[in-house]
Amino acid sequence: MVKPISLLALLGLLGACASQPAPSDNWTRWVCDSQAEVFWRFADSSRESVDVRLGGGDIVYRLKQQVSGSGALYSDGLLSFHTKGEEGLVYWTANDDLIGRGCKAP
Repeated sequence: MVKPISLLALLGLLGACASQPAPSDNWTRWVCDSQAEVFWRFADSSRESVDVRLGGGDIVYRLKQQVSGSGALYSDGLLSFHTKGEEGLVYWTANDDLIGRGCKAP
């Protein structure tokens, strides 16, 4: 039997999820100098986070905006996506392993 407190907690979580704006299904496709494909979209209307997919894969990384000297930097501690103007770069954060630079719309 579900305890009343557990049920209230579950309903609260479901309500919180329902109040979050859903990201759009419109992905921006960029191709990097390494020929890596990066698909990205803003995850919320405040543009404080982005969803990123690499090469059309199914894994979606939710990256939060970080402090940046120029442009916009998004990271989750695993993957980083840095944009400036109409192009950017993407790399694995832990070891600075570059996935691609000069990423932009084809």
